[in-house]
Amino acid sequence: MARIADLVAYPLKSNDGAVVDRAEIGPKGALRGDRTYALVEAGVDPHAASVGGNGGYVNGKSEPAVHALRAEYDRSGPTDATPTAVTLSRPARPETGADADERTFALPADGDALEAWVGEYLGYAVDLVREPDGGLPDDRAAPGPTVVSRATLETVASWFDEVADATEMRRRLRPNVVLDDCPAFWEDRLFADHGEAVRLSVGRTALLGVNPCQRCVVPSRHPDTGAEIDDFRETFIRKRRETLPDWLDSDRFDHEFRLMVNTAVPESEWGASLSVGDRVTVEETVDIAESGRHGATATGGDR
Repeated sequence: MARIADLVAYPLKSNDGAVVDRAEIGPKGALRGDRTYALVEAGVDPHAASVGGNGGYVNGKSEPAVHALRAEYDRSGPTDATPTAVTLSRPARPETGADADERTFALPADGDALEAWVGEYLGYAVDLVREPDGGLPDDRAAPGPTVVSRATLETVASWFDEVADATEMRRRLRPNVVLDDCPAFWEDRLFADHGEAVRLSVGRTALLGVNPCQRCVVPSRHPDTGAEIDDFRETFIRKRRETLPDWLDSDRFDHEFRLMVNTAVPESEWGASLSVGDRVTVEETVDIAESGRHGATATGGDR
């Protein structure tokens, strides 16, 4: 039986995560505080913008310089990762004339100052946007906690000489939930065909596995420097094909550049919590339209 080994929220989208021991599930099913804030190009509506590269979000897909920003958070509480302040540090960036610097910004009060500081570093104006109810995940139809096993992280890290270990691969893939006591690619059990979801129990909380997450350029880049691994996608696809579980049979798995599982959370479970050590049990495949209020289609991405 699998169990939760790590829980990670990402209070500022596309920036460093915050490791927690217990997390409440907020409105719409995301971990409370996960992707509450995001940076977008000035004037962009975050709800209308594409989450892919060049879609208006200032993320690793569109802006490699964000990898060099470091973030630490003051959080609202032990089960709520909503940041009350963020300390950001940046390296010098000669191309924009920005000096190396570190600042602490109260949130949301110092939002304008944070925008100016990040904009100076990037060389263009940005807005700090906030969505306290459900956050700003890439997968707007399945915005629940993303799930992967530690054995998967270890295996995928071994495919690339440039990746130090499972922890670095976790930082590249950016899951919310890392599982232990299960083999590599165990999480591929947590999705079925289009129109279906896999119900699982995590402690006393029910989640719905919806789809395997479609990856983008972000995992190919070092999480601190942005340095890119040559032929990452080609190697990943080849190795994923070689290690694909024999029992995997889902029309959602339409190509091999997918890893990690996006989930939805029935509305009845909002306000429940997940904790490190919770046991994870796969229950049954259900009709997604009858399994609680949530979206039925999913886009994927690196969130």
